[in-house]
Amino acid sequence: MELVYTDSTDNRTGSVSMSEALGQSETFLNFQEQISRVAPIDRPVLILGERGTGKELASARLHFLSRRWQKPFVTLNCAALSATLIESELFGYEKGAFTGAGTRRIGRFEQADGGTLFLDEIGNIPMEVQEKILRVVEYGRFERVGAVNPVHTDVRIVGAANVDLAQMARLGHFKQDLLDRLSFEVIYVPPLRVRTGDVMLLANHFAGRMAFELGFDQVPEFGRKAVQGLESHAWPGNIRELKNVVERAVYKTNGPVITRIDFSPFESPYGSLPGPGTPSVKQAESRTTVLTADKKSIRDTETVLDINEDAILPLAELADLPLKKAVLALERFRLSQALTAARFNQKQAAANLGLSYDQFRGLKKKHGM
Repeated sequence: MELVYTDSTDNRTGSVSMSEALGQSETFLNFQEQISRVAPIDRPVLILGERGTGKELASARLHFLSRRWQKPFVTLNCAALSATLIESELFGYEKGAFTGAGTRRIGRFEQADGGTLFLDEIGNIPMEVQEKILRVVEYGRFERVGAVNPVHTDVRIVGAANVDLAQMARLGHFKQDLLDRLSFEVIYVPPLRVRTGDVMLLANHFAGRMAFELGFDQVPEFGRKAVQGLESHAWPGNIRELKNVVERAVYKTNGPVITRIDFSPFESPYGSLPGPGTPSVKQAESRTTVLTADKKSIRDTETVLDINEDAILPLAELADLPLKKAVLALERFRLSQALTAARFNQKQAAANLGLSYDQFRGLKKKHGM
């Protein structure tokens, strides 16, 4: 079964494959029961869970089981848009509202009229836009950017996030009034690691689909060691990671049995590449470095490189540094890593590090980043 939706980055239509919502564990079945129970109730719902757990699938099931199932299911990935674009994407704009607004454009709320609007990564929405969303939830109306007259709409909002929205509200990074209105029901998507027995069910499903796509005469089976590897893996990326790993294993197999699982394709046979802020491969090959504790520096064959507080070092090198230098280097490494993973969304990076937004900005300022 596939459900048609409007894509979050343009006006193309796509589909969500409901067949991927598979599971037989008690945890998964309880989660599905929560969805079925709240789906007919015409109220907002929040879906919280780790990355890759299937939050969009859950929102699609909510819509499909609701009384709005024949109306539009519109999605918006709030993390994919800058703060300045989210408002116009949600509410639309009038001709001449800003430079480049040559024609009137309707927003997601109008597109979803009568149906469901799924706001993914809802924690990324700026506070000023949250105020306008609150008005839509409370009064069912809004104004397009650059307009005076209100537009009326009937939309069920389903929000999703992989961060603690309640904590964000306590820290002042999410509007508490909006959170109260959206949290009629809060559903937590179970991570794959707690879904006992579901890993191989999903793995065989993904293997079958990949084998069909590749035109294989038969679906390769997983060998004993492959099964052990799949079942013992922690799956930090959850179902999205499992699907990618299984599809890669099917693609690389040369026979009817899959004997080897590559959990990461980033293991170079030629040695690891330098990380952010580290010397290039050519530079690394041309020097020999030794620690000189008395000077607290790294000395190579040509020069002495003092370790400063701005350096981002590979984790393996931290053990050779004085404690204060190592702590500073680790802080900077984690900040850089978090920013990259969050696509330089500072609020998301702060949440991923377990820091408040103010704490994150303080560290960032401390390291001059």
